[in-house]
Amino acid sequence: MDERAYYSESPTTKPASLNCPHCRTADTYELRWMVRKKKDRLPPGGDDRDRAKFAKAQSYMVLLDDKVSCKNQRCRRPFEVSGVKTVAFL
Repeated sequence: MDERAYYSESPTTKPASLNCPHCRTADTYELRWMVRKKKDRLPPGGDDRDRAKFAKAQSYMVLLDDKVSCKNQRCRRPFEVSGVKTVAFL
């Protein structure tokens, strides 16, 4: 059974304070996350191995944005998101 069957997915945005490495301007950016919440019960058709995997599964979030554009009107350069974890457990 595929692990994605254990979770329900929903997109969300969360604010993060980042500094542009080019112009050194600090600002708040809305980063996109995919929230994967563990389902209440195991989907039908699972065997003992699938039940063991499902018992260990946890809800978590995955960062979708790896680059953002600077909000400074003069800069506007894209830069990589650093200092933010790419996976966060709920």
